[in-house]
Amino acid sequence: MTRLTEWFSAGRSSGKHTLPFVVILLVVSLLASGANLLLPEDSALYVSTYTITLLGKYLCYAMLALAVDIIWGYCGILSLGHGAFFALGGYAMGMYLMRQIGDRGVYGDPLLPDFMVFLDWKELPWFWLGMDNFGFAMLMAVVVPGLLAFVFGWLAFRSRVTGVYLSIMTQALTYALLLAFFRNEMGFGGNNGLTDFKEILGFDLQADSTRVSLFMITAFLLAVLFVVSQRILSSRFGKVVLAIRDAEARSRFIGYRTDRYKVWLFVYSAVIAGIAGALYVPQVGIINPGEFSPINSIEMVIWVAVGGRGTLIGAVIGAILVNYAKTRFTAILPDAWLFALGAMFVLVTLYLPKGLMGLYAQMMAKRRPRILEESAVKESATKESEV
Repeated sequence: MTRLTEWFSAGRSSGKHTLPFVVILLVVSLLASGANLLLPEDSALYVSTYTITLLGKYLCYAMLALAVDIIWGYCGILSLGHGAFFALGGYAMGMYLMRQIGDRGVYGDPLLPDFMVFLDWKELPWFWLGMDNFGFAMLMAVVVPGLLAFVFGWLAFRSRVTGVYLSIMTQALTYALLLAFFRNEMGFGGNNGLTDFKEILGFDLQADSTRVSLFMITAFLLAVLFVVSQRILSSRFGKVVLAIRDAEARSRFIGYRTDRYKVWLFVYSAVIAGIAGALYVPQVGIINPGEFSPINSIEMVIWVAVGGRGTLIGAVIGAILVNYAKTRFTAILPDAWLFALGAMFVLVTLYLPKGLMGLYAQMMAKRRPRILEESAVKESATKESEV
């Protein structure tokens, strides 16, 4: 048990928070799930299925923020295109769910999805083949984003593209995919995307038990990815990544192939985003080209900035808090949310450059001398009483 605790707690400045964070995440998720399945609806502690779905969506966003923080906070690469990897993972899951509908669609075709029948497609496109197999579809949810990230990163980092130029390129990438997926002839549902899902692995997607199961799976995978990421960034590989962030030219001068480190970290980050997208789709019930929107990728950066970049737990907290605020704010003033989001980013940049985790660290730093002083006074009083 001691070794397990040490394994969880190993790491940099945020490593000591790893085990408490994982425990809190899993315990809260279990309590919320139990409150939905075990308590009657008229109970004051009952958690509705709508709330469970909303929490599951927040955890998917938290996983996505984790991916952005890994590449931005620890390696200094400001990606404005992670929405592309998220959406590609979501489309892989959406294609699987569409194949599960079978002849229960509006047109009753056992092979072609409804939108293909409507557009008078005669046969299933080659890239849809095999997507009726869950394992293959989930493999594509990580392989396709990872492969795209590898090709893009290999071309960009070997050419030593950095800074704002790289950010613009990642934004152009996701915008190009947005335009491509909007086209009906691409075979991904066009503007409407993929929706009207029925079941996953034979389980009804509308059933409370399925919703709770998806929520718990998301919480568990978020905890696993959090711990694995913490371990990677605390290893020798992670220390080199930090050196690249702070002084890439010096790191390259002493012999490190900085482009390789950046490529593989970029691929790892894209894979996490793809997993988040795959978990997001069955809980929300739709995936469309809007997920590729550059605005979404910019929002992800704001989540990380609010929580505190370079601290994995800050990215998770920032994503949950900002999206909860979005849910509440858009219900009151839906047209003003983007202005509120922009104001939040400006305020955080000016007054909380290290985010909420930076504020927490400052508060603890101010409190520590006082605690030490009180401890010294108590120790002195104890010695005097003994004399």
